[in-house]
Amino acid sequence: MSITQTTDRAERLVKLLPDAGVDLMLVTDLVNVRYLTAFTGSNGLAVVGPETRKFATDFRYLTQVEQQVDRSFDRRELPRDWISGIQELLPDGPVRLGFEASQLPVSIHSRLVERLPDRIELVATSGLIERLRAVKEAGELQRMRAASALADSALEQLLSEGLVGRTEREAALALELTMRRSGADRVSFEPVIAAGPNGALPHAEPRDVEIGRNEIVVIDWGAQLEGYCSDCTRTVATGEPSDEAKQVYELVLEAQLAGMRAVRAGTRCRAVDAAARDLIKAAGYGENFGHGLGHGVGLAIHEDPRLTQNAEGTLEVANTVTVEPGVYLPGSFGVRIEDLVAVTEQGCDSMTSLTKDLTVTD
Repeated sequence: MSITQTTDRAERLVKLLPDAGVDLMLVTDLVNVRYLTAFTGSNGLAVVGPETRKFATDFRYLTQVEQQVDRSFDRRELPRDWISGIQELLPDGPVRLGFEASQLPVSIHSRLVERLPDRIELVATSGLIERLRAVKEAGELQRMRAASALADSALEQLLSEGLVGRTEREAALALELTMRRSGADRVSFEPVIAAGPNGALPHAEPRDVEIGRNEIVVIDWGAQLEGYCSDCTRTVATGEPSDEAKQVYELVLEAQLAGMRAVRAGTRCRAVDAAARDLIKAAGYGENFGHGLGHGVGLAIHEDPRLTQNAEGTLEVANTVTVEPGVYLPGSFGVRIEDLVAVTEQGCDSMTSLTKDLTVTD
């Protein structure tokens, strides 16, 4: 990350502080710390304000800080238990210090209250940096497209080697290993490969059960590259699918394409969900689609914005969201189709190149 990027991000955060009622922002969530400073270690924090750019970590990461955190931040060493040294990062006068309410444990907050002098007022904030992260920069979009291309290639290799006779767990491990060998930092999440009735579980876990012939298999996977995640789902068949499976697959595909057509800047998030959900409801499968249509992706696999029935807000240019309707028939099979897309003024740009025709594999 360049100095210009970290400076711009900090300045954009500063512009949000007055409406949040704070003078300075204490950032402890490690994903948000990375977003602001480029630091990738497991212990670090930042303090940001109109005249303040401070970063602190413990002895283990001092060399790493020199390599990652630019000099627009005043870089400090604190004990691993940073609370004991937090006052070193704060000015002398009265300060309203914002903290990330959803990320700071109650136990840490209680210790901060005990440690900080009365002149420091702790103020809970919600979603300030997450709001910035939701709108991607060109470099972020480039990394996510590269992660998606890597993940696409890994699935193509897996399917070329066949699924029948391998356990779900073996296939999932093979998919993960291919992504890592291809250069992924890690997987975005543990890959899901779920055949037959296991595919009817939206968050299925791969089993030590062999994938048989003539089964419907849900594959949900993603790669993380340079910190940024991809997310995709494809449903394949290991032989001739039943008429019901074909019908459900075509319905989910129709709903997925309708959802993608609804994605564009200025559209309400809940309206995008409805574009896909209404088709599934009309076909009589409304009760079999119980999760939201999609979610934001970036440095984290789940972030803002959310595409759900009750979602607030509208989509903006350079949001990145999944569009992933599904129909799940308990005891039988499930179908889910998912693309990760970038929002544009005219619609959306899919980050995956994989076909959405029902693929039949061995």
